[in-house]
Amino acid sequence: MAEINGAGRWISRVVGCGSALPERRMTNLDIARMVDTTDDWIVQRTGIKERRIAARGEHTSDLAIGAANAALKQAGIRGADVDLIVLATCTPDHTMPSTAVKVQAAIGMNGGAAFDVQAVCSGFVFALSVADNMIRLGQARTALVIGAETMSRVVNWQDRNSCVLFGDGAGAVVLRAERHTDGAPRGILSTHLHSDGRHQDKIQTDGGVSSTQTAGTMQLAGREVFLHAVVNLAEASQEALAANGLSQDDLDWVVPHQANQRIVQTLGEKLHLPMEKVVLTVDHHGNTSAASIPLALSEAVSDGRIKENDLVLTPTMGSGFTWGAALIRW
Repeated sequence: MAEINGAGRWISRVVGCGSALPERRMTNLDIARMVDTTDDWIVQRTGIKERRIAARGEHTSDLAIGAANAALKQAGIRGADVDLIVLATCTPDHTMPSTAVKVQAAIGMNGGAAFDVQAVCSGFVFALSVADNMIRLGQARTALVIGAETMSRVVNWQDRNSCVLFGDGAGAVVLRAERHTDGAPRGILSTHLHSDGRHQDKIQTDGGVSSTQTAGTMQLAGREVFLHAVVNLAEASQEALAANGLSQDDLDWVVPHQANQRIVQTLGEKLHLPMEKVVLTVDHHGNTSAASIPLALSEAVSDGRIKENDLVLTPTMGSGFTWGAALIRW
């Protein structure tokens, strides 16, 4: 792995974004044919209208590779130039090896390090923090940070309260080490991570390698998750702003974990932010767990909403509970 030496402080610049989605669209009407629900019921409670579902034989690694290649192309960087991959997922292809090493081989990255992290819906921000800190320490020069999930593999398609929420997809960003000396820095300003294992049973699967030898299916205590999510997302957001001497008025965009529209709207209200400053993709992606923030970032960059020098906040919360935020000057 590249060691970067010399004077000055290193900062992680985001130089590329990319995404990959399965072709199959599953609408609320499709779900209504499987369980007792309606399009109106789903939209009213979640804001979700459709989600993408991986085809048979389409794996998390396939989506991750697609997102990685798209991000590398936008950055104008070859896979061989990458010396770090941190991939966030709770739905890996295999128990071993990591999904990250599959991406590493596919993009032609023959050195450096590649590994997975698991913090469920918070995974991308956790992965971003790991990569950012490795760049700051001079242990990497160019990093791919990926969030990739096939949540449809662990959804209970007979449970109408949870099956309506989730979708599949992947998003990625390329980080490049740049030396920061004077002036306002651009790049990842700070990351903030938290967890509280006392709430581990509020979002979980009923299986696992060492317990049942199966992945299991999703179990979700929706009301309790909602209440914790709003509080934790707001606190992580305020923590990130305070750490950098900024306020919500300084923000150009909030790109939160896309859990459901009601959580995102309530977060906006707690932060006194107009919804015009919030990137919302849950209506057509659903909750894609670790992929949700990078998918939303990629969409907002590609359509021109997020521009150079914009201040972007990415609060998140997931099973565990895990939560956190990253503050980025684009």
